[in-house]
Amino acid sequence: MEKNTQFVGQSLAFLDAVEQAGRAAELNRPVLVIGERGTGKELIAERLHRLSPRWDEPLIIMNCAALPETLIEAELFGHEQGAFTGAARARAGRFEEAHRGTLFLDELGTLSMAAQERLLRVIEYGEVTRIGASRPINVDVRIVAATNEDLPAAADAGRFRPDLLDRLSFEVITLPPLRAREGDVAVLADHFGRRMAAEIGWPQWPGFSTACMAELEAHDWPGNIRELRNVVERAVYRWPDPGRPVAAIVFDPFASPWKPRPLMPAAPEAAPSAVSTPMATAPAISFEIISDLKSAVDAHEAAIVRAALERYRYNQRATAKGLGLTYDQLRHCMKKHGLSAG
Repeated sequence: MEKNTQFVGQSLAFLDAVEQAGRAAELNRPVLVIGERGTGKELIAERLHRLSPRWDEPLIIMNCAALPETLIEAELFGHEQGAFTGAARARAGRFEEAHRGTLFLDELGTLSMAAQERLLRVIEYGEVTRIGASRPINVDVRIVAATNEDLPAAADAGRFRPDLLDRLSFEVITLPPLRAREGDVAVLADHFGRRMAAEIGWPQWPGFSTACMAELEAHDWPGNIRELRNVVERAVYRWPDPGRPVAAIVFDPFASPWKPRPLMPAAPEAAPSAVSTPMATAPAISFEIISDLKSAVDAHEAAIVRAALERYRYNQRATAKGLGLTYDQLRHCMKKHGLSAG
C-alpha cells in the first residue's frame, strides 16, 4: 500500500504544530515529538527530515517498543560477529545506517536504562561502539524521538534519565489529539471517504448524511486519526448505495451478539472485581470523627481515583472505563484533587 504522508486539517492547534515542525526542521538539533497514539508523530518526523538540509540523506525509523529489550541495543548500535549467541555475522546498527541523515526513534519511553545511557553517549560524543567491538565509529545523525508518555514525570519517577531528556528536548512539539482539533473531524472524514470511494470504484463521492456526520463529530476518538480513518473507510466500503450519502457508522468492529465470551479465570478467588478493587485500597472512614462532610467525601473520592490509577498503571482511559467515567470526567476529577498522571 502506498504510504500516506499528507497533512490534512485546518484547526489552529494542528497548524501551529505543523508550523513549529517546519521552523525546527532547518536546525541541526534533536526534536522530541509528543502525542497520543494515532496523532501523526511519524508524519511530523518525516516533515522534520524532508525540510532539513539532510533531506537527501537516509531517514531511518525504529520503533523502540517493537523489539525485546535484549535486542534493542544491538539494533541501535550494531554488533560484531560472535558478539552474542545468534550473531553469525557483523551488522551495522541504525545509527550507522542513518549517518548524515535522520534517525527517528518512536516509542522512546520504552528504552531500557542501559540503552538510554548508551544513547546519551552517542549524542554527546557522536560515536557508537558496536556490541563486541573495541573501537568506536563516528556518526553524524540528527535524532527525532517520539513518545506518548509524560517523560518529565518518568524522569522524576526514575524511569527515564533526566540528562538524556535534557539533550533531546531542544525543541518539543506536542501534537493535539483529534478531539481538540476543532472542525478537523469533518475535513478528515471527507478526505478518507473520497479516497475509499475512489479505491472501490464509486462514480462519485456522495458524502455523509447529516446524522452520520454528527455521530462522527460527537465521538471521542481515543485512537485519533488512525481510528477515524478505519471507521470512515469501513463505513464507505460497507455502504450498499453509492448514489446516497453514507448513513451508517460502526465505531467498534468487534461489536457482535456472537463475539466470544471472555475466558473465566482459573480460580474464582483470583477474579478481579470491578466494584471491590478500587475501594479495597481506599482508607477506611470513621464516621464518628467526620465534622466536614464535603472534605470527607472529597478525600474518599481522591483515594478511590488514586487507587484505580495505580491498578490500571496510570492508563487514564482504562481507569475512566473501570470507574464508569468518561475520559474528560476523570481528567476533571484528577485536576480537582491534584492527582498526577503518573
